Amino acid sequence: MSVTREQVVDALRPVEDPELHRSIVDIGMLRDVTISPDGNIGILIALTVAGCPLRNEISNRVNNAVAPLPGVAKVNLDFTVMTDDERAELRTKLHGDPAATAGQGQAHGHAEGRAIPFAQPGSKTRPLLISSGKGGVGKSSVTTNLAVALAAQGHKVGVVDADIYGFSIPRMLGADRDPVVIDRMLLPPESYGVRCISIGYFVPDGQAVVWRGPMLHKALEQFLTDVYWDEPDFLLIDMPPGTGDIALSLSQYLPRGEVFVVTTPQPAAQKVARLSAAMAEKVNLPVKGVIENMSWFTGDDGKKYELFGRGGGKELADELGVPLLGRLPLVPQLREGGDDGRPIAAIAPDSEAGKIFHQMAATIAKDMKPKKIFSKFLKVN
Repeated sequence: MSVTREQVVDALRPVEDPELHRSIVDIGMLRDVTISPDGNIGILIALTVAGCPLRNEISNRVNNAVAPLPGVAKVNLDFTVMTDDERAELRTKLHGDPAATAGQGQAHGHAEGRAIPFAQPGSKTRPLLISSGKGGVGKSSVTTNLAVALAAQGHKVGVVDADIYGFSIPRMLGADRDPVVIDRMLLPPESYGVRCISIGYFVPDGQAVVWRGPMLHKALEQFLTDVYWDEPDFLLIDMPPGTGDIALSLSQYLPRGEVFVVTTPQPAAQKVARLSAAMAEKVNLPVKGVIENMSWFTGDDGKKYELFGRGGGKELADELGVPLLGRLPLVPQLREGGDDGRPIAAIAPDSEAGKIFHQMAATIAKDMKPKKIFSKFLKVN
């Protein structure tokens, strides 16, 4: 039985580019199919960029789709690369024309006149701003594991590492591959089903980011407009500690954002975390919940030791009139996962901390429909 060209194309139609998550047939990556009398199938694929980091993955997907077809003896796969014009056309098809959205952006007062997609009416994405009043409370670990847990529950998830001076998300997520650029459209690296972008991809290792407000503002705008997020269900923002320029910019860019405050049980930390909630009120963003980290440590004797005191998270949640979403234990595996890019929510979902992250993700995801959210704002004396 001989295979036909139409059968080969139909077999390749479900094959997606691993970065764009679109059919290689529909976006024009499949360039040619040839069939010899002895059943050898020649396939030509146009990569989006030269040196595509996922070329081997594309090769495996194509082979796995075509090789099982009746009459196929061998699959011979060759590659070419899209031209600049083809990349520009692909960007427009997937991400829109920046010039066409300039008027929308100018109407919203954005510096470059580009519209923030997550601020537009009809956007299905829920921006979740994970904040804290101070550093060292595990905010980035919470962001990473919440994102992984949401993705594991079937949601499309992205993370913006907005902690420009102390970026850490790529390492914690194990997303160490640089973004691919297609005609100025950035394809964010993906790990554990989570796409992420960070200034860490653009700064030489060991170099500090020494920027003033306007440069921070510009970088954040590009993270939201130039990155191909593909309409995620959730976009988590790992906020920097405190209430400075970045927090102000993001409140303008993401007026539909929901704030989740991370604190430790320590009363001093809780009082500082209160300030991030106070800022959320000033910029009209609702605080939706509090997450308490480092709540206890379980010793070899099985006893729980509350090393940082107790009650800070509950006290803050009660004061704000919002739920305490979860209390996370202090466990070595959570710290180790942040160092080696193996988040505990992914590698040990049934562990004590893993279960808590998945429970919090399920609670946050209960209402998937975007709607206007009202909350009890914090009263600041």
